Amino acid sequence: MAHELYMSRCLELAALGMADVSPNPMVGCVIVVDDKIIGEGYHQKFGQSHAEVNAVADVFNRHGDRAAGLLEQATVYVSLEPCAHFGKTPPCVDLLIKNAVKRVVIGNKDPFPDVDGKGIEKLHNAGIEVLQGILEMECFELNRRFFTRILHQRPYIILKWAQTANNFFAPLNGIQQWISSPLARKLVHKWRSEEDAILVGKKTVLIDNPGLTTREWIGKNPIRLVIDQHLETGVDRQVYNSDAKTIIFNEVQTEVKGNVHFIQMEDMQFYLPQKIAYQLYLMDIQSVIIEGGAAILKQFISGNLWDEARVFHSSSNWSSGMQAPAIGGHLEEVIEVNADKLLIYKNLQHS
Repeated sequence: MAHELYMSRCLELAALGMADVSPNPMVGCVIVVDDKIIGEGYHQKFGQSHAEVNAVADVFNRHGDRAAGLLEQATVYVSLEPCAHFGKTPPCVDLLIKNAVKRVVIGNKDPFPDVDGKGIEKLHNAGIEVLQGILEMECFELNRRFFTRILHQRPYIILKWAQTANNFFAPLNGIQQWISSPLARKLVHKWRSEEDAILVGKKTVLIDNPGLTTREWIGKNPIRLVIDQHLETGVDRQVYNSDAKTIIFNEVQTEVKGNVHFIQMEDMQFYLPQKIAYQLYLMDIQSVIIEGGAAILKQFISGNLWDEARVFHSSSNWSSGMQAPAIGGHLEEVIEVNADKLLIYKNLQHS
């Protein structure tokens, strides 16, 4: 069980990079000699040192002159195959070969075309023992956003909404009315900090005037995405403020005005979810959380373009309202959030 124990530590470290490394994957690295951790590290920020570089540096910081000798006896645990290409940083596999480590234990092979087995091959050719597939499913789950972007050429798509106990999504009178609890709203702001972007439709902007920020949580604001075919939302709406970058998908213009980017699309009434998903892929947006309105959510559901759905069920009943979207998929978890129930669904067709 030692391999699983140290790989679990890799995953704990890797998760610390959430929200800061996209579109790179989250990666953790642990270096072990004689069942003792002699160094560890993780990929902390996009464009900066990878996990293996930080872990090797930690060995030298901890052990000084003894570090080189210890590395020659070491087993290196890393949650994702070490990179074998020059990107923003040099290849991590070359660093491991240079330090003549004894063994490398890997969680997932990296599907990125410039890596995809090349790191493993270089380690083998250097005479370094390689073990693969340790906690493979857990490593995949952590980096499901990265794997979706690389394997499916689109972002990982999360649907989110709240509905009453009798399945109403919003009032019919077009006036904002909260369904979920304050604690649920705080949790939503935490989720926003973990994803690259957040998407809403024109009606949500006009009725709710949302800021789409993480104001109730410490963390970065996601990129705000608005679907506004004819540019009917005004600059007085909060999505036009300077709190975060905003992208407006429309049929009228392509232009940049400060932090607001207008991107023109043709025939938005046809295959809109597919067009947006591919556009986000081209922009290296690795994940998006879709918060409404109902018509937008239903389009992504009917197009089978979603990976995860997070649905708050309130205990309250309304006498009337707009019906909530119907979601299929696998009900993975039910969580109590004060008086609300949070249902987590996964789309197993994309797993």
